Amino acid sequence: MRKRVKGKPDAALYQVRKEALGLLEEKSWQGHIDLFYGDESQVSPEGYVPYDWQFADEDVCVESAKGKGLHCFALLSRDNRLLYATREESITADFIIEQLDRLSLELVKPTVVVLDNASVHTAAKVRKQLDDWQQWGLFLFYLPVHSPHLNIAERLWKELKARWLKPQDYRTTDSLFYAVKMALATVGKNLFINFSEYKF
Repeated sequence: MRKRVKGKPDAALYQVRKEALGLLEEKSWQGHIDLFYGDESQVSPEGYVPYDWQFADEDVCVESAKGKGLHCFALLSRDNRLLYATREESITADFIIEQLDRLSLELVKPTVVVLDNASVHTAAKVRKQLDDWQQWGLFLFYLPVHSPHLNIAERLWKELKARWLKPQDYRTTDSLFYAVKMALATVGKNLFINFSEYKF
């Protein structure tokens, strides 16, 4: 059984946006643009426990604890380039703007950032920056609603929580936050995600 988003995308809009995303993927593959997928998540001291198994004489567990989590925002490309930022406070529209401003100053070619329709991505103050970003060559592409499977950045959080973080990382908040930052810092260097080729 899997968790599934509530609701379904409008079929016609979904098809149009998916085809448009395919064209962006093709432009990226041809080297004409840079294409990043953006998303945010929280790593919590309460732990992440996927389905797993252990031997009868083993006692493997994630010791859960109450406390503030670490909020992460990431921009990920299919070739494992990762730009990220973390904070203990919640992700806000102002924080998203800061990260996209930072990206806009580092562009080497026209760049598209794919985002879902979270309120921090679609806030009025974010949309107000669109013209300025576009002048620098940065463009935002919004996915159709209820379509997290189209965002490859979702895979990053699964890999981080299910594979890269170890049970012992959850012993203290400090050790957890350190492990998260170390893992994110080595994506594309020591840690890699193998993405299936996008079907145009």
